[in-house]
Amino acid sequence: MPELNEAQPEGTPTWIDLGIPDLDRATGFYGAVFGWEFTRGDADTGHYTMCLLRDKPVAALMQNVDADPVAYWWNLYFAVDDCEATANRAKAAGAELLQEPMQVMEHGKMAVLRDPTGGHFSLWQAGQHIGSQIVNEPNSLLRNDLVTPQPGPARDFYSEVFGFTLDGDSQLEGADFTFLRRPDGHEIGGILGDPSAEKSEWGVLFAVTDADAAVARIREAGGSADDAFDMEYGRLANARDPFGTPFSIGSNPHIT
Repeated sequence: MPELNEAQPEGTPTWIDLGIPDLDRATGFYGAVFGWEFTRGDADTGHYTMCLLRDKPVAALMQNVDADPVAYWWNLYFAVDDCEATANRAKAAGAELLQEPMQVMEHGKMAVLRDPTGGHFSLWQAGQHIGSQIVNEPNSLLRNDLVTPQPGPARDFYSEVFGFTLDGDSQLEGADFTFLRRPDGHEIGGILGDPSAEKSEWGVLFAVTDADAAVARIREAGGSADDAFDMEYGRLANARDPFGTPFSIGSNPHIT
């Protein structure tokens, strides 16, 4: 995919960030795993550190020494045209507004919500910052899926808020998986129903060239990772960074 240079259509996963207690350790880990470089925040943005691939922002890290260790999780931002309008629509559909729409200087506007199943997500109305400028390439964000014990209410909520259409996946036999597609038909992610899931959470999957090599890098850099496995859409592995933050990596013949 070419580099992105404009805000994405409403409902597209557009940005991710992560709050952790040790910024130096985090940059060392993610730099070793994905080859990212980093730009530390200025006086306005404090410890908000941009993660760069080919000098383009792909994610961000921020110092968060007070966070509950069990709460470390990549935060997902959906692109929106009007932050207030989408936040109001989400509230009407049953979401809890955790952070009112707020202006983030000239960068854009954001809000933080919890969906009716308990899944956290954020909204991003782009200003000067459009979100991730490289996606769907090795060492960048590939996709996001919501794992939830309540797939029915989750499907109803996200289709109502963003106008997503819902398509089942016949290739994943026995799995309760639904593709989410924007009104223009573009797939933005999915919802996986899992009765054993303790809570609803949006996962983050990073593309890599070689899943087995990425697993080795994760372990060597101080994280943990299961062995990679093959599935219909490529070779994947589930991992955690040194702080316990979960994420996944995946390679397939279409990502080179």
